[in-house]
Amino acid sequence: MTDLSITPLPAQAAPVQPASSAELVVLLDEAGNQIGTAPKSSVHGADTALHLAFSCHVFDDDGRLLVTRRALGKVAWPGVWTNSFCGHPAPAEPLPHAVRRRAEFELGLELRDVEPVLPFFRYRATDASGIVEHEICPVYTARTSSVPAPHPDEVLDLAWVEPGELATAVRAAPWAFSPWLVLQAQLLPFLGGHADARVRTEALVS
Repeated sequence: MTDLSITPLPAQAAPVQPASSAELVVLLDEAGNQIGTAPKSSVHGADTALHLAFSCHVFDDDGRLLVTRRALGKVAWPGVWTNSFCGHPAPAEPLPHAVRRRAEFELGLELRDVEPVLPFFRYRATDASGIVEHEICPVYTARTSSVPAPHPDEVLDLAWVEPGELATAVRAAPWAFSPWLVLQAQLLPFLGGHADARVRTEALVS
């Protein structure tokens, strides 16, 4: 099994992206309709409004999956292992464009074959500090031939792993991973899940 507690990588340069205080996220109603926007910094607290996000799982040319460890400065779930990256589309930004933008910013990756695999994934989770994530979060896969150059404010560590190894690790020690990855692993076939599974995400992770 690939070591998921390896020494942090050195800091790398990364493209500039607006600070979270200036970044707007898209607010949603219970049906998933857009109802407005709010600063990202204002919607991640103890009473987080439902908003639009995305997750992406990136494969290399050998079929390995990129997992990352969240930087210790992250507001929610610092230091845990998670999928390749997550983010929020800007208002009116197409989701595939947002996925590519975030990959470049967070990991220095150029993506191809960006495809939705769980277009209606939704979850609500509360971390140990009381910060709540509450998102409709379409899940994508993508491929890359790039060498990651992680942004130090976003990524503490990373590893390329076989999908089966990750599936085993998530099921053996779910506390070491982000709650959204634990839930996605129940649904994604390449992580041993079943796409038609019915999961009560709020009950599982809140």
